[in-house]
Amino acid sequence: MNNTNHKRYYTPQFSALASVSVRRFAWAVGLPMTSAVELMVKLLPSLVQSTKVCQSCKDTTKCHGCTFCSSYTPQEQNKVLFALSELIV
Repeated sequence: MNNTNHKRYYTPQFSALASVSVRRFAWAVGLPMTSAVELMVKLLPSLVQSTKVCQSCKDTTKCHGCTFCSSYTPQEQNKVLFALSELIV
């Protein structure tokens, strides 16, 4: 048996609206739903000020794994946003 350490995180159920919307977004970007959600999470710092999120944080033990503290450069974020620009209304 493989004893690889896989951490389990709390995963809430999606609402019907979220599930349907993420599925369609995933189709549009040609990714599985899990990858589409990952992409949306990585884009959050381009929509929300990271400093405000970090000031409100109640668990500073996981900063290393948080997209708001990530090392994504503005150029990397812009590259992803540019790739998605055909989908933006």
